[in-house]
Amino acid sequence: MLTSVDTELLRVLADPLRLRIVTLLARETLCTTHLVEETGARQTNLSNHLKVLREAGVVETEPCGRFTYYRLKPEVIESLAGQFADLAQLARLTAAANVKRSCP
Repeated sequence: MLTSVDTELLRVLADPLRLRIVTLLARETLCTTHLVEETGARQTNLSNHLKVLREAGVVETEPCGRFTYYRLKPEVIESLAGQFADLAQLARLTAAANVKRSCP
């Protein structure tokens, strides 16, 4: 089942700009400057979204001189995907067994 932590992660990833950032970081490690170029978002707005992703444990940082690079933590996405796969499997089993609650 999805826990409150997972619900928070879903909320974090539900934002379109954060999802775009995650998609970009799945392809390569990028700094804020790259992400501004790719998304067209303002630097302050992007930094706020990156902070949310960092605090949720979705991305990690790597300092490089005066820049900070961001990297996606794939295990977080894999964990969430696994929980959805478990829900799908439960739904398949429930449908196959024709499990339903009777009405009063």
